[in-house]
Amino acid sequence: MKLISGQRGVGLIEVMVTVLILSTSLLGLAALQNKALQYNHSAYMRSQANILAYDILERVRANRTKLADYKLAVTASTPTSSSSLAGQDLIEWRELLKRQLPNGTGGITCDNDGNCTATIRWGEQDSTAADGTTSFEYMTRI
Repeated sequence: MKLISGQRGVGLIEVMVTVLILSTSLLGLAALQNKALQYNHSAYMRSQANILAYDILERVRANRTKLADYKLAVTASTPTSSSSLAGQDLIEWRELLKRQLPNGTGGITCDNDGNCTATIRWGEQDSTAADGTTSFEYMTRI
């Protein structure tokens, strides 16, 4: 009587299952890496917005006697020229916003108590807003 020895090697089914599991895992890893890059870019944009908000509020703080001259709505057009320091600060700030953030714009409002809010908006693909913009507000007391 002949004894049949056990199976040697790997069958085609086992190889196919292994390839399926491996490819699914690699696709999941690629998706995870893609999301991480998106979140990293979003964090970078928020960091830039924070720096730019701090920049304009420090300019206001340095020129606090002309606090009313710094009022600028987010949707207002950028002044083209100005002889005042406040106007020049706003022109430079808007240029920085355009260079540092995609479709970047911003505005600043101050009340009579010296509370100033810098609002910055920029375009971002992953924005939850209907118009595809992200908004950042930074408030301080001058």
